[in-house]
Amino acid sequence: MKRRTLLRAAVIGGSSAALGGTLWRGAAYAAPAQPGAGPYGALGSPDANGVRLPAGFTSRVIARSRQTVAGTSYTWHDAPDGGACYADGSGWIYVSNSEINPSGGASAVTFSSAGAVTGAYRVLSGTRQNCAGGKTPWNTWLSCEEVDRGYVYETDPWGVKAAVRRDAMGRFKHEAAAADPVRRTVYLTEDVTDGCFYRFTPTTWGDLSSGKLEVMVAGSGTSGPVTWATVPDPTGATATRNQVAGAKRFNGGEGCYYANDTCWFTTKGDNRVWQYDAAARTIELAYDDSLVTGGTAPLTGVDNVTGASSGDLYVAEDGGNMEICVITPDDVVAPFLRVDGQSGSEITGPAFSPDGRRLYFSSQRGTSGSSSGGITYEVTGPFRG
Repeated sequence: MKRRTLLRAAVIGGSSAALGGTLWRGAAYAAPAQPGAGPYGALGSPDANGVRLPAGFTSRVIARSRQTVAGTSYTWHDAPDGGACYADGSGWIYVSNSEINPSGGASAVTFSSAGAVTGAYRVLSGTRQNCAGGKTPWNTWLSCEEVDRGYVYETDPWGVKAAVRRDAMGRFKHEAAAADPVRRTVYLTEDVTDGCFYRFTPTTWGDLSSGKLEVMVAGSGTSGPVTWATVPDPTGATATRNQVAGAKRFNGGEGCYYANDTCWFTTKGDNRVWQYDAAARTIELAYDDSLVTGGTAPLTGVDNVTGASSGDLYVAEDGGNMEICVITPDDVVAPFLRVDGQSGSEITGPAFSPDGRRLYFSSQRGTSGSSSGGITYEVTGPFRG
């Protein structure tokens, strides 16, 4: 979606005049994505795992909640949620949160170069309702607590170093995080109906122990220039979202993903995918189900999000019809996969293996509709590069 650029040089320049309300009407911005034919074609019939996939793709179950991960002695956690992959020699690691309260935390599964499961273990314990999070450029996992005055915990995907609570990143109902290595900051979403969008800039890049928490300030519309204001008290004694006048409100912040000067994030309350252009300091809609024309919106219940090297964005559904949809760089949105027979669940934790050939995700409550019924999957196939 890098082509979705602003059409007015004044906005790109960030002049004081560009901060006026007229530019918040959205006329200068690209239209949100519309339904169309996906890059991989139509979904097939459900496979043995109940997953509908395009031709050439296959699925397998990696782990089930409260069951031992095959080939290991480790019992997989309840309610698997946000996740990420890390290169590990010739293999890789998939880290997954547990969205239960109390306990929560996160676990990891390791894979060989051939994709065989080689191990599983705990990387974070004793936390609450760990929903989503984000991968850092220095290969740690930021696990976020989705509770009032929740914390961000920095964890080691290898399970060697103890997890560290990062108080300076603010206390609020955290959802997801995405690191921007160019501006050396981390974007954060907040899962409440009048939530905000934040960024945390550490004093030293690579060390999250101290730094500045800021909140986005912008107009009331869906596109236009933004500014950032320091949150005076990140401890949240007064809710962080209520400390800065003019802070832009978002209806239920969810997934967050950064690439190529852009941070995409989702809001479940209005089924929108937003994109923040960090270079131009502007925001616009990448997708809005209420703006879909000529048919039924394919993507509803927007939640976790990740991207591929192709520029495709993969958005998981919380509810809807249990799909992961793809939004292409040409602004086409289409289903990529669907899980049948699990309407009481939600799709979580999409993440690609380092080589981009395997996609991991979970059904948080599986066929049972309970947090103890979570299922973690792998999809393999001809993903475009």
